[in-house]
Amino acid sequence: MAGLRSGVKSWGTYVVTDATLSRGRSHVEVAREAIGGGADVVQLREKDAPSRALYEIAEKIRRLTRDAGVPFIVNDRVDIALAAGADGVHVGQDDLPASEARRLIGPDRVLGVSAASLEEALAAERDGADYIGFGPVFEARGTKPDSGPPRGLELLADVCERCAVAVIAIGGINHGNVDRVIAAGAAGVAVISGVVGARDIAAAVRDLKERIRQARGSTP
Repeated sequence: MAGLRSGVKSWGTYVVTDATLSRGRSHVEVAREAIGGGADVVQLREKDAPSRALYEIAEKIRRLTRDAGVPFIVNDRVDIALAAGADGVHVGQDDLPASEARRLIGPDRVLGVSAASLEEALAAERDGADYIGFGPVFEARGTKPDSGPPRGLELLADVCERCAVAVIAIGGINHGNVDRVIAAGAAGVAVISGVVGARDIAAAVRDLKERIRQARGSTP
């Protein structure tokens, strides 16, 4: 897994599962379809399931991602990530401190940390983050009601310039604005509703990947 940490900057399409937006599809079904579309990484995000149920979901997604050679990240729950053999964990500002998460997962697994300001991003980098999940860049409707106001492209560009680790942008990102996010310097984009809520998840991922490819080609 050590090689994964050095490859984070190539994670263009970072798909986050969300059972409330998935048109009745399970986390496992969302992950399967996202992988089929070429997702670069899959994150399991589930706030309400009991630990046993969450572990069983994580185990199933771990098998899917391992077979496909796709990195698997668990949101918030370091214990579930370790138990299921995930490639890493993502923590927010109100979760386990990044430094403690790094201590628990060790030096090889990937650590992502959410940040909504330059100060939070730099602190996360100091504490061992391999990537910053920065946002919300745009207004995020229906996914994370506690995410706060949009931070915008100017602040995103500043964070990308000042942080040595990869910056994965999140929040209101879709096929119509992803080119501006990549132009601002983001290594990739984390998407929830723009992909998980699509009728055809695999097609939505493929389209997003192509738009990112084109944006990278036009970025100086």
